[in-house]
Amino acid sequence: MPASLPFKVVLINPYELGRQPFALAEPAAWLKNAGFDVTCLDLSLQKLDPKALAGAGLVAVYVGMHTATRIALAALPRIRELAPAAHLCVYGLYAPMNETLLRSVGVATILGGECEPGLLSLAGRLKTGDGGAQQEPVVNLSKIHFITPDRSGLPALARYAHLVLPDGGTRQAGFAEGSRGCKHLCRHCPVVPVYQGKFRVVPVDVVMADIRQQVAAGAQHISFGDPDFFNGPGHAQKLIEALHAEFPGVSYDAVIKIQHLIDHADLLPQLRDTGCAFITAAVESVDDEVLQHLAKNHTRADFARAVALCRAAGIALAPTFVAFTPWITLAGYIDLLQTLLDLHLVEAVPPVQLSIRLLVPQGSHLLDLPGFRDVVGDFDATLLGYPWQHSDPRVDALQQEVQGWAMQAEQLKLPRRAVFERVWQMAHAAAGIAAPDLAQADFGQPIPHLSEPWYCCAEPTSQQLQSF
Repeated sequence: MPASLPFKVVLINPYELGRQPFALAEPAAWLKNAGFDVTCLDLSLQKLDPKALAGAGLVAVYVGMHTATRIALAALPRIRELAPAAHLCVYGLYAPMNETLLRSVGVATILGGECEPGLLSLAGRLKTGDGGAQQEPVVNLSKIHFITPDRSGLPALARYAHLVLPDGGTRQAGFAEGSRGCKHLCRHCPVVPVYQGKFRVVPVDVVMADIRQQVAAGAQHISFGDPDFFNGPGHAQKLIEALHAEFPGVSYDAVIKIQHLIDHADLLPQLRDTGCAFITAAVESVDDEVLQHLAKNHTRADFARAVALCRAAGIALAPTFVAFTPWITLAGYIDLLQTLLDLHLVEAVPPVQLSIRLLVPQGSHLLDLPGFRDVVGDFDATLLGYPWQHSDPRVDALQQEVQGWAMQAEQLKLPRRAVFERVWQMAHAAAGIAAPDLAQADFGQPIPHLSEPWYCCAEPTSQQLQSF
């Protein structure tokens, strides 16, 4: 590469729930500030453009979730074809967990945790001709100096997910991060193997500068991507106060643990008054034994209490689930559906949440449970996890049936209550019992939601795997 040309870095995002990725915009800002030529590609909206990859000295692929990692692995051969001289790096939450697999397919550098210093160091080494073995830590949990993300190289915000209102109206959604990592050690959570109970705060002024540029680009709603917005409740308060003071017409949503909704119930009215449209909570199960296995630190009763607290505060709660685990029974799955009816939450649950199957990735703390390794098979590189089969084949068959129906219903944009009614019938048929009639059931009221459902480990579609 001629000395007169700046060293070229290409940052690639396979998929991130329809959000304009902070995890490309933040390192892009670091690298551009250091004088590197940075190109961003978001494969959820763009193709692997030969022109974009031409001349790249470093290609870094972000894997923040399971689906993105599956897509990244499928895309790597094409990336290598288009940028044969480039150093390949994979960074993000799922990179360290899949280090052995990624290195086996030619990835030279793996970065997890706070990745920006590693990316900057790597680009600097490569620029000077030092392309030897990785010198940067695979996982970096040190505090870093966040700067305003550079979103200028990403597709227009209008092309990303939007907020869908109960009346059918929509609002353009932006995406911000107020923190990374998590204080908690839920056994199934992919954050835990990397962050090990630590979390890092993004300063309020940086978050607000990021929100400001997205509002200028048309954002009317901000989706906070923190693993848990109340890991630092004081920091969260400062964020929402600053957001509401500067942009009182901009709404937002956040992810908050059931435990935190109860412990910090006094903050819920403030969330309502500052424009919180809804809260996503990873409930996972309504079976106390399963919740104990997952180390969720809440119970079935706590879930019901959190629903009541949010309703009293006038905030919609969107629960998510890992509906199928090795411990669930057909009766337990029917009980989950019945609980959603009892709590009038059917309209608050995206159908995909009724189909999610427990994923056991490399490094999962589930593997520390006594006897759990006897339940799972050997690591499957295609699945990116340890496969398991339920002791009752009817449960696995039901999961496949529900998943297929949920995907079909999503494509057809069917009403949530109609999808639920079909799942209700499926579950009872699997158990060999008659399904109670739902003609008089109270499914609850529709709530605001993002146009792309929230999930961590759903299967990528064949279209996603071939889109690049």
